[in-house]
Amino acid sequence: MTRLAREGLLGSLAKVNLPTCEPCMEEKARRKPFGKAKRATHPLELVHSNICGPMNVRARHGAFYFLTFIDDYSCYGSVYLLSHRSEALDCFKRFLAEVENQREMNLKVLRTDKGREYLSWQFKRLCEDKEIIWHLTIPYTPQQNGVVGRRDRTLQEMAKSMMAQANLLISFWGDAILTTAYILNRVPSKSIPSTPYELWYGRKPNLEDLRP
Repeated sequence: MTRLAREGLLGSLAKVNLPTCEPCMEEKARRKPFGKAKRATHPLELVHSNICGPMNVRARHGAFYFLTFIDDYSCYGSVYLLSHRSEALDCFKRFLAEVENQREMNLKVLRTDKGREYLSWQFKRLCEDKEIIWHLTIPYTPQQNGVVGRRDRTLQEMAKSMMAQANLLISFWGDAILTTAYILNRVPSKSIPSTPYELWYGRKPNLEDLRP
């Protein structure tokens, strides 16, 4: 919040004194970083993807999983809720249509693990047709796809904190994940010089719709 105020993103909210978020503190245990990799130099040069689930409880929208795509250059993330792993291909197509329309450029490299949702011939064919280079990580080395792994942990920790703070039922986890993804795209990150939104869209985000 201090950095948001310093960079002029909070507007009138800069004067609001917020109490320490105890649920946030409880959820933020961290591992030591595995190591630094060379970052992409422009949007869609490299995108990381991962699927999380199944969750123990079905979300209100019927989902048991969420699928994440993270642009390596901007750290801008897109998240989709899935009822079944088999929906990953359709979500990837939707992601490509959205980001290629926003950026007017094509995805160069996609990095995933070897989860079965990525290994279908249809997924491989789509990458070939789109001329996307597909990087598969080595089994049992999640650090190779650490960018999306860290984002997924953050999404889940923040979502749990939100639900705990608001006393929401666990079935609201899907809403909390999507809300968290929206927020993370609009707040500063230690790994980039500004917000993901600014690097992706080229302008500062409007935070008027965010309220404490």
